[in-house]
Amino acid sequence: AQAREGGAMARTKHSATVRTGGASPAKGRKAAGGDDAERKKRRFRPGTRAIMEIRKYQKSTDLLLRKLPFARLVRELTESYNNTGLRWQAEALLAMQEAAEDYLTRLFEDANLCAIHARRVTVMVKDIQLTRRIR
Repeated sequence: AQAREGGAMARTKHSATVRTGGASPAKGRKAAGGDDAERKKRRFRPGTRAIMEIRKYQKSTDLLLRKLPFARLVRELTESYNNTGLRWQAEALLAMQEAAEDYLTRLFEDANLCAIHARRVTVMVKDIQLTRRIR
């Protein structure tokens, strides 16, 4: 540490640097920074990304399944049960999808409670089976 006019400097591991002329530090740093592509990609700790996704999907009210694959599945199932060539209105397919997603969401919520009750954090097939049996 160096002595100053007003007293001693704070104790640090680095000595004070004195700049005399030349380029300003901001300009030097800006040129050395490079593009965004060279910047190091952000690495989250394990579990952080999962919690971020959980919060994202809990906030949203959008449908989680794609509409067209769900519509294909519904049409295929109705065709396998009834070969009369039934047709579906778009609103009816959306209502079916809303109901199906609501059912599955509640099923997984209850299955998660079963897993927590068993002192686990992972939902297993037996949790879903127990949930369906209790209902």
